[in-house]
Amino acid sequence: MDKTTLFTGQPVFNQLLSLIPKRILKEVIKKHQSDRYYKRFKTYDHLVTMLFTTFHGCKSLREVTTGMMACTTRLNHLGIIHTPRRSTIAEANTKRAEKLFDDLYHGLYSSFYPDSRMLTKLDKRLFIIDSSTISLFSEVMRGSGQIPLNSKRKGGVKVHVLTKADEDVPRFVCLTEAKENDNIFTPMISLPKNSIVTFDTIYYAFKPLIRWTNSGVTWVTRLHPKIACQVYEKKEVSAIESSTGIISDEKIIAGSKQRKDRIKARKILYKDPLSGKELVFFTNNTRMKASTIAGIYKRRWQIETLFKRLKQNYPLKYFLGDSENAIKIQIWCALITDLLIKIVKDKVKRKWAFSNISGMIRLHLMTYINLIKFLQNPEKALRNYLPQTQLQLSLFPT
Repeated sequence: MDKTTLFTGQPVFNQLLSLIPKRILKEVIKKHQSDRYYKRFKTYDHLVTMLFTTFHGCKSLREVTTGMMACTTRLNHLGIIHTPRRSTIAEANTKRAEKLFDDLYHGLYSSFYPDSRMLTKLDKRLFIIDSSTISLFSEVMRGSGQIPLNSKRKGGVKVHVLTKADEDVPRFVCLTEAKENDNIFTPMISLPKNSIVTFDTIYYAFKPLIRWTNSGVTWVTRLHPKIACQVYEKKEVSAIESSTGIISDEKIIAGSKQRKDRIKARKILYKDPLSGKELVFFTNNTRMKASTIAGIYKRRWQIETLFKRLKQNYPLKYFLGDSENAIKIQIWCALITDLLIKIVKDKVKRKWAFSNISGMIRLHLMTYINLIKFLQNPEKALRNYLPQTQLQLSLFPT
């Protein structure tokens, strides 16, 4: 019988944790002095506990503690000696700075997705910016919108995300209160020269657009209908461009005459051939074809599928604490979990849906199974594992 490689000496959870470089974890712990005043529940123990919570979708502290108690014998492989209690987890979520998990996520991203200086293809040059709101049951972090009739407004966390089109993982993330405007995120972003960035409708803030233009960055967005603009040149639309939905192509000066930050740009009127919806694109690029500009903005929908993936696989509806720090820690750990699964997905040559890999890991988190080899060829792994059927000798052989 063939020797099987299905089982391994480490559970799936430990194989995922081994993807986090110890160097990065040590640097983050040293930077924030996060192990000071903690005798047992160190930073690593806290990280493992919160990742366990995210993988299993635990809704309360009791679920976390009892779930880890049931796996006590296997936690030794993870380096966990003492199973944490509810009060210990709650206190750590309140006092240990969420900035630590912020730096850990971005450090982990940089180690697996280093900056590429060869910005030649469109996918490698294209960056996407957007934000999504996570609703909260209490107004710990102030939400957006009008106050309801019962005067009980729910809070919310806004997740600002920058991603690259060829990576499909958050490159840079910032967590703020839901009431904050998206313009708070743009000063934090540094984009390389010759890159392209696309985002949703621009309102009245032209400063980031001017800064990106001066840095040699192409931006593509939609023009808000209330922004005044003056047309100073019209470009003739070819028959080929017209067949793709381009109606007009104009060079404009955006902003009223009273504004000091008026900006020269390009305005493209596009009509979707399928839905018939008209969109007005706003860009500083005057060389690309109008249909190419429309295609770049269409790629913005990719970040919406990223938000959908995060909310479906890690439903952040129940938090283990009511403080702002505890809420942010849980969101950062959900992002770290998503990044670890994406790394596994990229390592496996076989095509798997992200939800299938996430579900399999959730079910077999503490199983001693070789994750990568199993995902490469599960049929072969199981065939080698199953014992050969032994036929009983017949009393009356023919």
